[in-house]
Amino acid sequence: MRASLKNKIVLDTSVLVEYIIKKSKYRKLIEDIFNNAIKGELELFVNPITLSETLYVASRIYKIAKVPDPNDEALNYITWLRTKTKVININEDIFINAGELKKKLHIALADCYVIATALNINATPLFKKCKKEMESILSMLKKLGVVFLEELASGTNS
Repeated sequence: MRASLKNKIVLDTSVLVEYIIKKSKYRKLIEDIFNNAIKGELELFVNPITLSETLYVASRIYKIAKVPDPNDEALNYITWLRTKTKVININEDIFINAGELKKKLHIALADCYVIATALNINATPLFKKCKKEMESILSMLKKLGVVFLEELASGTNS
């Protein structure tokens, strides 16, 4: 079965970080997602936790890449992302649901926030790939609507 996206997508840090890695396996796919959003075919969303995590990870990547002033570059990326996405603020429904998901799924809390945000706005939570900690709960993640870039790239839906 082909992986599919709703017209609304909540992006995980792993997707956002993959975009800044020039030789990334999924960079073209992420560019297509951003281009489809620019054309109005998709709406892209993030939450503040994802932006915070992306700032941190992007700064580390830029530092490793020896980019001058990696923190400034990471801040510029966050500013750019905010022009391409809509930030969904964390409300009571989202933080309660994220906590419940954490208890049930035992995955990173930031990932629970991506899923809870997506559920709150009826969107697809999009991650780069199925992480090791997600393998044993993949069927539960699928019921929650989770999609992975690796599925989109291969045309499968695990």
